[in-house]
Amino acid sequence: MEDAYARSASEVLDFFGVDPSKGLADSQVLRHGMLYGRNVLPEEKRTPFWKLVLKQFDDLLVKILIAAAIISFILALINGETGLAAFLEPSVILMILAANAAVGVITETNAEKALEELRAYQADVATVLRNGCFSILPATELVPGDIVEVSVGCKVPADMRVVEKLSDILRVDQAILTGESSSVEKELESTVATNAVYQDKTNILFSGTVVVAGRARAIVVGVGANTAMGSIRDSMLRTGDEVTPLKKKLDEFGTFLAKVIAGICVLVWVVNIGHFRDPSHGGFLRGAIHYFKIAVALAVAAIPEGLPAVVTTCLALGTKRMARLNAIVRSLPSVETLGCTTVICSDKTGTLTTNMMSVSKICAVQSVHHGPIMAEYTVSGTTYAPEGFIFNDNGAKLEIPAQFPSLLQVAMCSALCNESILQYNPDKENYEKIGESTEVALRVLVEKVGLPGFDSMPTALNVLSKHDRASYCNHYWENQFKKVSVLEFSRDRKMMSVLCSRKHMELMFSKGAPESILSRCTSILCNEDGSTVPLTPDVRAELEARFIRFAGKETLRCLALAMKRMPLGQQTLSFDDEKEMTFIGLVGMLDPPREEVRNAMLSCLTAGIRVIVVTGDNKSTAESLCRKIGAFDHLVDFSGHSYTASEFEELPALQQTLALQRMALFTRVEPSHKRMLVEALQHQNEVVAMTGDGVNDAPALKKADIGIAMGSGTAVAKSASDMVLADDNFASIVAAVAEGRAIYNNTKQFIRYMISSNIGEVVCIFVAAVLGLPDTLAPVQLLWVNLVTDGLPATAIGFNKQDTDVMKAKPRKVGEAVVTGWLFFRYLVIGAYVGLATVAGFIWWFAYSDDGPKLPYSELMNFDTCSSRETSYPCSIFDDRHPSTVSMTVLVVVEMFNALNNLSENQSLLVIPPWSNLWLVASIILTMILHLLILYVHPLSVLFSVTPLSWADWSVVLYLSFPVIIIDEVLKFFSRNPAGLRFRFRLRRPDLLPKKELRDK
Repeated sequence: MEDAYARSASEVLDFFGVDPSKGLADSQVLRHGMLYGRNVLPEEKRTPFWKLVLKQFDDLLVKILIAAAIISFILALINGETGLAAFLEPSVILMILAANAAVGVITETNAEKALEELRAYQADVATVLRNGCFSILPATELVPGDIVEVSVGCKVPADMRVVEKLSDILRVDQAILTGESSSVEKELESTVATNAVYQDKTNILFSGTVVVAGRARAIVVGVGANTAMGSIRDSMLRTGDEVTPLKKKLDEFGTFLAKVIAGICVLVWVVNIGHFRDPSHGGFLRGAIHYFKIAVALAVAAIPEGLPAVVTTCLALGTKRMARLNAIVRSLPSVETLGCTTVICSDKTGTLTTNMMSVSKICAVQSVHHGPIMAEYTVSGTTYAPEGFIFNDNGAKLEIPAQFPSLLQVAMCSALCNESILQYNPDKENYEKIGESTEVALRVLVEKVGLPGFDSMPTALNVLSKHDRASYCNHYWENQFKKVSVLEFSRDRKMMSVLCSRKHMELMFSKGAPESILSRCTSILCNEDGSTVPLTPDVRAELEARFIRFAGKETLRCLALAMKRMPLGQQTLSFDDEKEMTFIGLVGMLDPPREEVRNAMLSCLTAGIRVIVVTGDNKSTAESLCRKIGAFDHLVDFSGHSYTASEFEELPALQQTLALQRMALFTRVEPSHKRMLVEALQHQNEVVAMTGDGVNDAPALKKADIGIAMGSGTAVAKSASDMVLADDNFASIVAAVAEGRAIYNNTKQFIRYMISSNIGEVVCIFVAAVLGLPDTLAPVQLLWVNLVTDGLPATAIGFNKQDTDVMKAKPRKVGEAVVTGWLFFRYLVIGAYVGLATVAGFIWWFAYSDDGPKLPYSELMNFDTCSSRETSYPCSIFDDRHPSTVSMTVLVVVEMFNALNNLSENQSLLVIPPWSNLWLVASIILTMILHLLILYVHPLSVLFSVTPLSWADWSVVLYLSFPVIIIDEVLKFFSRNPAGLRFRFRLRRPDLLPKKELRDK
């Protein structure tokens, strides 16, 4: 029944045909069960494990690598190779792919846990009325029409319409559903609001919420998937995981690279068709297979096998740094997504605010005879810690607040007329509350006021341990007075009272809504001398004006405090006693904004990131908080920038689009609105970060480009998120964005480094094939270079320091290519040099080395006809391992120099020297040590088909390698000086990636 909130209790009972005094009969239970289904969230269809594994290999580059591994294995068997030599290359490729697949499977498995944890919020049992008798049944057996009784502490087992209240007040904590910071009072009356959201449905008890006060009976109107919790589950199931911007660009680049690789491989094979019949191959078919092996080697050279592993490693390094900033990353790709975030949709409660209600203002009557009538005090401190000061109208700090009569009585009343507990948690190292937030705020105020008669009280309190300090002053007053009787808060009175006894004196302390307390007061306590005087109409009007200002302009939650001397020996209180009281003071409290939020929001403005505050609270409260933060000072007023969910939904489509571009505040929202907001912003090509902590936030967290859950939030929110804020602090998000931008810059640098290195390998093989030279590098050697020598320095580039102006630049566009046209030209030049230097080293050994045969170049080009003609040298010279060792070493050393080029995209090595990143220096040293091992340790040298080099060989290697630094310094100079000579190659697009939609509409 979807509109139960809009119907009267009798209409709902009639709809289900149930007698509220007897409940459903067994026949009705059976019929309703068949009609409406069971009260369980249905099991979602899980993706089979084998499908998850196969999904990880659904990538064009991965498929090419798998094909290359299989082909190289088959060719090795055809050539008669056995043992380690036949299996090495395909095994290493498959091991890398398996490791990447494992990471992907683990990530996807984590995402499904969010749906499982949603079930933890379902109640286990329910007290149900059936056949005229109450019984405790499993909650799964409930059907619509059942009459259920709930009381304090009960978890609501299904969506239910209240039909009878068994106590004066019924309050429910539905924060997991709506995000509201305080409990909600439930009523019997039907709701008349149009487009009613959860907050408006004050007669509905929602599944999974908790009763915090009162008892009631309600009729079940929704079970299983037809509950509020069920709608969240459905929304999560409809939400697919968004592909991150970097993943999109890498996928597109991979597709582009695969096409280029395929083209080059076919070209190399076709160009050499004339050589298939060369005698050295032993026939046309064997010649075709030989050049096919070269094409496969070219594919292995062109594909950066280590790229996924290095990207993962760099992102993992970033997560460690972010963890130190209290941002715990659950999904590695989200680290990079932070860098291009354009909109942050932030929760108000707990993220922008401390979620710790604090007293900020106190108003008392100073004197009715002379001077200012009212005394107004400001209270500092925004947490539950008993730390803060009280300041008078002039801003002067009160050294001993307890010496002022009104403040002293305010403290006494706050301590005694209070059911909450304030305590220190040594494990979490913070102060915690048990009970209502407003009452705990009064507890903290008592500690800030201190105790009377001790001039050194503030100093003495600081000596106490945090455990003792938490409620020291509160305990003092509780020991001084004995509580005799309590009148609980009720909705009609809007106040509570407590009767206390002390030294043959009976006092009643009351607190409640200012209008209720003031109407029952006939006298006031003067702060000037502690005297009690009659409450005149003028003073009453002045107090009401202060209350209106506190509650209106300053949007404070206000409570008035009063007291009354009672007859000696009185043991009970009645409602009739709550009259002719003495007014003590008015306190105003709020959930204060975090102190660091203002600067964090200003950083967002500077960085081109828009912040939208999203909250379930009402519009005026949220606008007031935004003004207090001070980060919205650039807005003259909130008209056109602040919308309730209902207002936004009523706007025409075009106006909604315009409103989204200006929106700064979105209020009175429920889960579906948050998800709608994320989708609408994404359709405008915004990259959206969404914060949340409740079960209600899970669908929006999953839908957002990056979902950010609060450390204090629910397990469901955390499981659906990409990142968890350990300290629930908005400022941590901004710090994480800066780190995300730095990580992307480093990621971009090592991607470019690996691409330029691979271009060099492709050029090497291609040039050698076109010139008709022997195999310059064996496939296993290429694999070694790609994995070990490329991987270590590329990972170390991830440690490049964050730029000082990283948060002064606008967010990069989602469609920004990892490698643009000019950069690609730069790395083509570098790659071409790397390839040519490698081939040059190979030719040098044959033509010029003292240890080589010193062959003419023409002999080298006709090596394949050696066996069919007379030569002055043995044909076995072309099987010597020296030339390929020189080539491989040139390739390794030139790439080490190229790694130094990537300390910065455009800055010279003279500005950013190598020692600015010691990790890179260390990785280069380690790489060279590993390379020396395979050259000079016998079993390894056989495995990689290499041989030790002489000093002469090494000097040539250095001569051929070092110029790569000079070439890149020249190219960097042109990049830094656009006014000078600069090459601008206009390809089909400025970047090299095929044009695609940024988002799936």
